[in-house]
Amino acid sequence: MATAKALRPVKREPASTIIAAQLTEAIMDGTLAPGTQLGEAELAGQLGVSRGPLREALQRLVQQGIAVSAPHRGVFVTTLDEDDVRDIYLARTAMESAACRLVLQRDPQRTADRLAKVHRTMAAAARRGNLTAIGTADTEFHQVLVEESGSPRLRRICETLFVETRMCLSALTGEHPDPDALVEEHAALIEALREEDEPRLLALIEEHMQDAVRRLTPPSLDEIAETPAAAGG
Repeated sequence: MATAKALRPVKREPASTIIAAQLTEAIMDGTLAPGTQLGEAELAGQLGVSRGPLREALQRLVQQGIAVSAPHRGVFVTTLDEDDVRDIYLARTAMESAACRLVLQRDPQRTADRLAKVHRTMAAAARRGNLTAIGTADTEFHQVLVEESGSPRLRRICETLFVETRMCLSALTGEHPDPDALVEEHAALIEALREEDEPRLLALIEEHMQDAVRRLTPPSLDEIAETPAAAGG
């Protein structure tokens, strides 16, 4: 009689982890708007959970910077301003540039294949004019890029940055990217990766991030002064 293989217990996510993930999603999509108070009693009732794991989940959001704790007032969804936007994309540029360098040292063709699959989803969403699906594919594209770096710390840091990016897009009014241009930008990133052209890949990443900053923040007085219209007036 063959010896039965030992079965391992099924791992279940702690309740606080599940609650934190649900709250994070609600913050990213704007359901919980910036500045909203995350009241324990109200949230516990809505989610059908006890206050213990909910409190742990809120502490996790505060540690990630997604929420802030105000003494004697409670916990609130973080409010982001234009300076935050610039800082978020500065950090993303540094982290994703590091990820690109690591990917080029590992298996860039495999990474390009994975990114191409996400890119096809993005292109299909662009053809339909589905901005929500384009945004989801955009985030997934960059998540895959960082994941392929093989660095757990880069991945952990970038997960918070991706959440903050979604918060920016939900909360701040800015110019929507042209869907076709966004598809072309990501196609260029894949092409540079396939060619293992590190300088071009890093330059494209930086330009991609700067383009987002330009869309999400108003122009400075210096930038306005440099425009042809301003010069001519």
